[in-house]
Amino acid sequence: MSETPVKQQNTAAFYGQAVASFALAMAATAVGIYNLQGDAWVRGFLAIAVLYLVTSAFTLSKVIRDRQEAGQIVSRVDQARLEKLLADHDPFEKL
Repeated sequence: MSETPVKQQNTAAFYGQAVASFALAMAATAVGIYNLQGDAWVRGFLAIAVLYLVTSAFTLSKVIRDRQEAGQIVSRVDQARLEKLLADHDPFEKL
């Protein structure tokens, strides 16, 4: 059978950059909402909307990742079946 591909891992620098970028964006949004000229209910609504948007983005990224991983598993099973059929086939065998 074929060798399984090496699972790609992100570097620590990429992971750190992603976490720092997310934290900076959330902090900037929180400061902007806090300093907004408006009623408390408007600021509260915007804060809840941002939190909902962030949780929806996390959920969407997880669903996309899970779908991609499921596709890879199906592809591996199909590839293994094909390799088994090719290995068992003897073109010189008489019918």
